[in-house]
Amino acid sequence: MRLDCVRNKVWVAAFGVLSAGMAVLSSFGLLLYCGMPFSMTVATAPFLILGIGVDDMFIMISCWQQTQVKDKVEDRMAATYKEAAVSITITTLTDALAFYIGLLTPFRSVQSFCMYTGTAVVFCFLYNITFFGAFLVLNGRREKSNRHWFTCLKVPQPESEKYNMCCVGGAYDSQTGSEKPIPVSSFIKKYYGPFLTNRWTKMMVILLYAGYLATGIYGCLKIQEGIELKNLAPDGSYVGNYYDDDDQYFSDYGPPVMVVVTDRDFKYWDQSARDQLDICLQAFGDLTIEDRSLTDQSLNVSWLHVYIKYGALMGLNLTEDKKVFIENLPRFFNASPATHFFGQDVNFSIPEINIYASRMFIQTINVRTATDEKDMLNKLRETAKSDVCPGSLVVYHPAFIFFDQYAVIVRNTIQNLVIATLAMLAVSLMLIPSPICSLWVSFAIASVIVGVAGFMALWDVNLDSVSMINLVICIGFSVDFSAHISYAFVSSKKSTANEKAIDALANLGYPIIQGAMSTILGVVVLSAAESYIFRTFFKIMFLVIIFGAVHGVVFLPVFLTFFGICGDGKPDTSQSRRLIGISVSETNSRTHNPDCPRSRAINNPSQAAVDSESCC
Repeated sequence: MRLDCVRNKVWVAAFGVLSAGMAVLSSFGLLLYCGMPFSMTVATAPFLILGIGVDDMFIMISCWQQTQVKDKVEDRMAATYKEAAVSITITTLTDALAFYIGLLTPFRSVQSFCMYTGTAVVFCFLYNITFFGAFLVLNGRREKSNRHWFTCLKVPQPESEKYNMCCVGGAYDSQTGSEKPIPVSSFIKKYYGPFLTNRWTKMMVILLYAGYLATGIYGCLKIQEGIELKNLAPDGSYVGNYYDDDDQYFSDYGPPVMVVVTDRDFKYWDQSARDQLDICLQAFGDLTIEDRSLTDQSLNVSWLHVYIKYGALMGLNLTEDKKVFIENLPRFFNASPATHFFGQDVNFSIPEINIYASRMFIQTINVRTATDEKDMLNKLRETAKSDVCPGSLVVYHPAFIFFDQYAVIVRNTIQNLVIATLAMLAVSLMLIPSPICSLWVSFAIASVIVGVAGFMALWDVNLDSVSMINLVICIGFSVDFSAHISYAFVSSKKSTANEKAIDALANLGYPIIQGAMSTILGVVVLSAAESYIFRTFFKIMFLVIIFGAVHGVVFLPVFLTFFGICGDGKPDTSQSRRLIGISVSETNSRTHNPDCPRSRAINNPSQAAVDSESCC
């Protein structure tokens, strides 16, 4: 917010936030109308879209501030869109691609989140270049007539540097013809850039990055898979207390797993068939995990075993006659309260004299971690498909829907990250015509992913479907920072690597900080949420934005100075500024300044070698 009562853009900022809100409403309304499922993870999307929308708003406002204030509003808007279009398009492409690539995962909750958020990103882009742009025109007309930002009454222009900000406004830089530069940008160019490119500072940055990378790799080695079921319930729910008590008093016992016989032709009354089933149950009982027994056979529950004993006690011939075996089942189920519960274990029909399916239970033990649960699931399914068991046999427990993700979470996470990284590289190659620059972008993406994955493990966040969503988001956000700073460096017209880094930071430092802060402010409210899903979203997004911004304004500029030869050194200010959303009007005004060495160099190239850039 500027103190100038004419250049103040409070209403522009408000409508920028409103534009992001409209994008969320439009995307949610469209997908809900189309019947797209809405999962709990989607509830975090509005906070993310708010950060993205405000980031694009900053870029457009930055471009507008660099235009000539005396030009027509139509000309200023044309210059703004000329410079901002590529920048916000890069943001939209990278973010939307990162989300839509997430649709490749088999997890429905991840698919739902990625579809809603990716569509919201597209709507956010459309509203920024239409709705927000239209309001920017109205605000430009107000500035053109030098009217107060709140009362819309005309105010006189200032006659000196010191003026009353409430009654006088409309000041601008008389040398460039544009609005006065932001103090932060001047600070970066005069102080931070030279400090960062100092030899001793570079050494400290290298040591800092080595510590960051070592900590990230260490965290990656300690990462845990799986999600605790109690975390799916809100804080304070009785479900959490139930699982806490279960862990405290019954941690030695795992879930009782159903062994379901789905073969309608299985001969339960035949001795050989029952022997085969007993061998199968024995195979389940012999399973181990790291030399620990997986099941306790003494706790197995089989209606068939009890029924055979009941028949022997009652003098029934249940081992040869199919009709007798099936017709006596209701009598067995009603014999006592203990046998009554077996009625739920058999699906049969007396008129058809057939048993469609039945189930038995095996009690698992020594299942304590997500890795144990994954190994248990795999071993049980492998045994059920082996030759020792009947052909149509299924093992099942309601918690298997959560255990299933453990078997594929690592593979799917790596797959999505690789595909998304390659897609980001393709976008970089298309919009940044420099292979070396694109490689630096890929390096920054990989570095941010390692840091986020490692530090999230140290922050007690496991690798599950919720964190996998955020790791995919990580790619989209990290490329936003790295692509711009890398291209600005290689396309800079400065002669030395240090000067290239300072020039890139002067153009990009403040927009990167603005974008990072706006996104963090958009999700920080989730840190106090009473839901594990929301808190996890905040933790990983916080790491993504912080590490992405640090790479953009600290690590990458220093590393690029070690490879200054990758820049061609040719003046290409329009390309660079188009990418980052900075107007070329300042450069044009300096080019026509007869006192500027750059201007003299156009008519006398030899003079450029000896002129300094002090006036530029």
